[in-house]
Amino acid sequence: MTPSSLSSPPKDPVVATAGAERTWRAGTLTYTTGGLVALFAWLLWGDFAWWLKERSVVPVAQLFLKNFQASDMIVGLLVGSLPAALGMILGPVISVRSDRHRGRWGRRIPYLLIPTPIAALSMIGLAFTPRMGGALHSWLGAGSPGPEACVLLAFGLFWTVFEVASVVANAVLGGLINDVVPQEVIGRFFGLFRAVSLAAGIVFNFWLMGHAEEYYFWIFIGVGVIYGGGFTLMCLRVKEGVYPPPPPPAAGEGASVLKGFVAGTIAYARECFASRHYLWIFAATTLAMIAFGPVNTFGVFYAKSVGMSMDAYGKYIALTFTVSLIMSFFLGWLADLLHPLRLGIISIALYGVMALWAGFMADDARSFAVAFVAHGVLSGVYFTATASIGQRLYPRAKFAQFASAAGLMAATCFAVLPPLMGRYLDLTGHVYRHTFIAGAGLAFLALAAMLVVHRRFMALGGPKGYVAPEA
Repeated sequence: MTPSSLSSPPKDPVVATAGAERTWRAGTLTYTTGGLVALFAWLLWGDFAWWLKERSVVPVAQLFLKNFQASDMIVGLLVGSLPAALGMILGPVISVRSDRHRGRWGRRIPYLLIPTPIAALSMIGLAFTPRMGGALHSWLGAGSPGPEACVLLAFGLFWTVFEVASVVANAVLGGLINDVVPQEVIGRFFGLFRAVSLAAGIVFNFWLMGHAEEYYFWIFIGVGVIYGGGFTLMCLRVKEGVYPPPPPPAAGEGASVLKGFVAGTIAYARECFASRHYLWIFAATTLAMIAFGPVNTFGVFYAKSVGMSMDAYGKYIALTFTVSLIMSFFLGWLADLLHPLRLGIISIALYGVMALWAGFMADDARSFAVAFVAHGVLSGVYFTATASIGQRLYPRAKFAQFASAAGLMAATCFAVLPPLMGRYLDLTGHVYRHTFIAGAGLAFLALAAMLVVHRRFMALGGPKGYVAPEA
């Protein structure tokens, strides 16, 4: 892939003249057809490594924690609240610094490349936490809180390091795509992006999920190695363009560390949260994301409670991913044609109806299987259809900043929801049908917020004339 830097790119991102090969542009980058294919290939290879990590580590961690007597509340805290809290703290800082960074490697690649080996090594460390916990238990002697507690302490340490590295990379990955992928094909790219992520999920869930409890050691190590090597290779092969100078710092930002932090925080809050338009977008996307959270967080325990084996559970997940994979490119094309916001409205409404039914009816292995597959397919439809919604609604020059603000709202909810849901399930004797009822309520709230966003979107020009308001 050899994109060229252009001193003053035209507004039309597609260039096609008689007898000339068609080219695509993203900022100062221009691609021939071959260059665009190469760009997609490297980004999707990195995406496969990324999603293999995301699809595998969390369910293996959930089973691991349960085997060492962690309660639903502890699982919710570690798997849900911890990454959300880290996202609240690190996401805005990293995204703003990335938007303003200028260097020979670009403004996104350094923030993706540096945390990658840290995440990979921490995954490998997770594999050894039972041995570390046993050693800690022996060393503490009579003062030990118990062997299981020592293992959980060791696990929590490596899990925290892993989540820090993942949050840093996640804060800017969407920004890299926004900067290097031409806008007129962004929906189709995200369709392929989703297809690759689903393929990673199929690989893990069909062949490995049934063995996660017995082979967690090798899964942690294997995925750590694949992720570290694959994502690093993507970072080295994808090239960024030339960006205009960053905006000047806010008044007082360079005075001292404390004053700079305060000034930067005020400027960030003013730009991202002063507009009702963007607040409604943040609310709509946040509510939709967390609507799937209760079932996603506790689905593996739900399956166990109705007598479903982990092998069958993994294969049902693989089935949902396969259905989503078949639809992914079509949904990406449809998002380019109709707009991701409209597809999001349809998919979240369907999910709310399904989840309400499941909350009252999915009480055995068969009905849970039906509900769980429907959950996976409809949530997949939503995420594929709306994958490019930020690129279509946020200001392009400050995309990562506004995406981090949306992530901040989502992280706040994710920090609270999983442990609360877990505590509720502990108190109700682990009646996991309630996860669907909670999801239905959140989905209908998301639907209402999306309808408000759509009304404002149409008032600002709709699919053909919308221009993101300046903050």
